[in-house]
Amino acid sequence: MTDKTPLTVIGLGPMGQAMVSRFLDAGHPTTVWNRTPARADAVVARGAVRAATAADAVAANRLVILSLTDYAAMYDILGDADLAGRVVVNLSSETPDETLKAAAWLAERGAELLVGGIMANAEMVGHPDAYVFYSGPREVFDRHAGTLAVIGRPDYMGEDHTLAQLLYQAQLDVFLTSMTAMLHGIALARSAGVTAERFAPYLADNVSTLSLYVSEMAKHVDSGEHPGDLANVTMMGATAAHVLGATEAAGIDAELPRAVKSLYDRAIAAGHGKDSFTALVNVIRD
Repeated sequence: MTDKTPLTVIGLGPMGQAMVSRFLDAGHPTTVWNRTPARADAVVARGAVRAATAADAVAANRLVILSLTDYAAMYDILGDADLAGRVVVNLSSETPDETLKAAAWLAERGAELLVGGIMANAEMVGHPDAYVFYSGPREVFDRHAGTLAVIGRPDYMGEDHTLAQLLYQAQLDVFLTSMTAMLHGIALARSAGVTAERFAPYLADNVSTLSLYVSEMAKHVDSGEHPGDLANVTMMGATAAHVLGATEAAGIDAELPRAVKSLYDRAIAAGHGKDSFTALVNVIRD
């Protein structure tokens, strides 16, 4: 017997399996289902209950957690399930507009949606540094926050269902662009015969300094003031042009530096040449 909330996890890719393991470790009775039944074998061996169908998995518990590719998979998998009275915590990636449609679809079937965006990879699930954006009805979040804390710090962002998904995508925007920029820099170094391994320590040093700019950047963006006494748009735009020129001369893909240079060109055209590079937000936003 346990006083821990029983729950269902649907979707047993690496992330889903990691979440089930953490829930089991914390003593939560956990029912699981996956389209490929064999993916449940490892967690069933640890104590999870395998449901025969997705509908059975939903019927087993009031709290249902989805770890799927996107929201379209939810419609397909839960279409025949009795969702009345269920809280569906969807941790799948999707656009904000599709998230609103999903909330309406679940409400029509008597269920409530709590949107989640988990900022951790499978290995980090349950780690003290892992956190999850949540949005949806406050009462629903408060009711389940203790259970959800098992997989990562639950950060409630507001009643609007789209907020968690939007912030999740904003973080992925930074992550994907940064990872791509690192690969682009490596390719540029390799064009001169410098191996990625040799370049890596310098790249790591560059990336580690970026966090030093975040607080000041946020202050300028929120205030709308962009003092350019240290690094203005014109100066950094010239650097962007040099990066693009070096890229083209090396014969490697130039789309990324061309896009960056375009932002600086448009900021200068809009009269931000003497402002800080943070004034680029006006071009991005408008």
